[in-house]
Amino acid sequence: MRITLDTNCYVDFAKGDKAAVEAFRRAQEIFVPLIVLAELRAGFLHGTRGPENERSLVKFLNSPRVSVLYPDEDTTHHYARIFLQLRRQGTPIPTNDLWIAALVIQHKLILCARDRHFDHLPQIPMFNM
Repeated sequence: MRITLDTNCYVDFAKGDKAAVEAFRRAQEIFVPLIVLAELRAGFLHGTRGPENERSLVKFLNSPRVSVLYPDEDTTHHYARIFLQLRRQGTPIPTNDLWIAALVIQHKLILCARDRHFDHLPQIPMFNM
């Protein structure tokens, strides 16, 4: 199983949530979108345990099964199609999650998330927590 993480999935894992830990254990590959890294680090700066959280994240990122996933020009085409789909459905989602969805579709991955707004995108395979 090849999974991509939404921010809340990583946070659940870091807190020791059993479902998240099991998802990470079962995954052959784990992809962390650049957008998720930015959200996590913004949260670390805002919180009281920033340096500790950053150390844990760096350790996680150094795992051989973990890769950072970067958007590229192809990602923008997926983004545009998803944006149009959601607009026609009348179900917009936050911009950062739109980028994450585009990366998931582009790379044919499974999304690990608990945000219900991804339910508006039936083409995204989900590992629901």
